[in-house]
Amino acid sequence: MSAEEPIAVKRASGKNLTITMKDVAQGSGFSPATVSIVLNNAPLARYIAPATKKRIEEVAKKLGYRPNAMARFLRSKRSRSVGVMFFDITDPFCTPVLRGIENALYQLSYIPFFCDAHNQRNRFERYLEMLLEHHVEALIVVANWLFVDIHLLADLSKRNIPAATIGWELPGDTVSSVMVDNEAGGRLALEHLYQLGHRKIAFIRGPKMLIDSAPRWRGIQKFAHSAGLEIEPSLVLQLPDSFDPNSGFEGGYRFAEELLQKKKRFTALIAFDDLTAIGAIRALTRAGVKVPEQCSVVGFDDVALSAMAAPALTTVRQPLEAMGSLAVNTVMEGVNAGHEKRDWNISRHKMNPELVIRDSTRAAALTGSDD
Repeated sequence: MSAEEPIAVKRASGKNLTITMKDVAQGSGFSPATVSIVLNNAPLARYIAPATKKRIEEVAKKLGYRPNAMARFLRSKRSRSVGVMFFDITDPFCTPVLRGIENALYQLSYIPFFCDAHNQRNRFERYLEMLLEHHVEALIVVANWLFVDIHLLADLSKRNIPAATIGWELPGDTVSSVMVDNEAGGRLALEHLYQLGHRKIAFIRGPKMLIDSAPRWRGIQKFAHSAGLEIEPSLVLQLPDSFDPNSGFEGGYRFAEELLQKKKRFTALIAFDDLTAIGAIRALTRAGVKVPEQCSVVGFDDVALSAMAAPALTTVRQPLEAMGSLAVNTVMEGVNAGHEKRDWNISRHKMNPELVIRDSTRAAALTGSDD
């Protein structure tokens, strides 16, 4: 049969039936066994003539044949899928992480199952059950909240399902993690302002429930101690615990407004994250305090809004997209080790932050905004 001959496949009229290997066999003129070997790229495929392979593949394409994912899973026990759990997809922090995860999985021909837990414990647990029911080969959890039941994720190792967290790490040796070095990031922020000549600096710390908050503050304190810089307690405020990702903006606005109303003297402000910094800038601007002429402001994360803020925000960048990609590589190492029956150890990655200097910081004025 030549490649130009018409493909005749008997189908029931009026019915939208799935194209099967049997149909490809009928259309190509080869046996179902030969078609199966070629389309599944089985080991015996190397003994089949190239012309035969080409004919079968052409017919399969013309008929619109698609492999049956469930049948393939039953044969290989591989779903080629990875569960990805976000605690709040509306948080700007998540978007570049998601892009990094999706792109890395695409390169590996894996399908992501994205789930948004809405910062709810019950929803997280139910989604975890659903992902396991769909036989995901690995799990990635993106969150920095502290309320997660660590035993749930630790139990995944008993099922031989590699897991990794982004933005936080679990105790023990069952779950890998990818984080930024928050302590180094806090140091970068304060060091930048100190080098610009700022000494009266206000701080808006992160919520206690976030795992990032303590190490960022520790980095700030360590640099202040090494530089002999006094941190005034009256200039230090802390965001309340909240599951609303937009609460940082509101908190930044409210706290900056509070400092101004109390006539606190400061020429610079370090915010826990970018949304908090943008909220603070809004309050300063409305009060007639020019940024950065009278008050410099630094954020943390480098979310997309940072470059579009007015003025564009100086911030400490987390390599968010790279963190997502690295998490995929980490769990896939575990997946491959499982299929190859070899040992695999969890890994803890701590990535370096980067200071991104934009328009919201400048050298301290001789008089500053503290007159």
